[in-house]
Amino acid sequence: MISARIRRMAGGHWLMLFGLILLAWGALYVMALPTDLRVAGRIYGAEFLASLCVVTPDAAGFARITVMWALMSAAMMAPTALPALATYDELGHSGETSFGRLLAGYLAVWLGFSVVAAAAQMALFRADLVSAFGDSRSGWLSAGLLALAGGYQFSALKEACLAKCRAPLSFFMQHWDEGPWRNGLRLGAVCLGCCWALMALAFVGGVMNLAFMGLATVVMVIEKLPDLGRWLTRPLGVVLLAAAGWMALGAGI
Repeated sequence: MISARIRRMAGGHWLMLFGLILLAWGALYVMALPTDLRVAGRIYGAEFLASLCVVTPDAAGFARITVMWALMSAAMMAPTALPALATYDELGHSGETSFGRLLAGYLAVWLGFSVVAAAAQMALFRADLVSAFGDSRSGWLSAGLLALAGGYQFSALKEACLAKCRAPLSFFMQHWDEGPWRNGLRLGAVCLGCCWALMALAFVGGVMNLAFMGLATVVMVIEKLPDLGRWLTRPLGVVLLAAAGWMALGAGI
């Protein structure tokens, strides 16, 4: 069954999706490179991509940061949706057009999240709570975000969203008649309900910290797996709350 699913994921629409994920991660890698490596390596467009990381308190800065968050969302969230996308593809023999509309609806939700995240980063930067690169300068902010993410791991909303992400067959059967676009929006919404608080920890771990992004992606992928995920969610909440307490003590709160 697994080998059959892998063979079905060799279609053109799947290759385009995997290409999108690789391109997003590649762009993030270039953006995170130190300046000397970007220049020495003569990576085409590296300076432009690196400029997307830097906040400036103007409309151009907001646009660049929105693009940066959109790349992060595509790179980190598309892999977490692969089991659900594979289930949809198997259900309806939907073809590339319907698959593309489903994916577009899913990514549209995360594009909306990127706009909100960019606005939050701008506001935090103006309040001198994060650096120009989006890293927290405040123990208060770091402790608060860790406590928020840790507490959310125990919330009913998180559990309800995870239940839908872990059972994509039931989810799609319930809403199948709504079509691929609205199914994609619904999938994006429940995915956002699962992961928004963990994504917000980018302000703690580093907005352009590749190690944080990779670890967070793995955690969010595992959380959505029906067998493994239930053993991760609440223990992760305990760890995050403990980290919040430690950060609060260090900040003298």
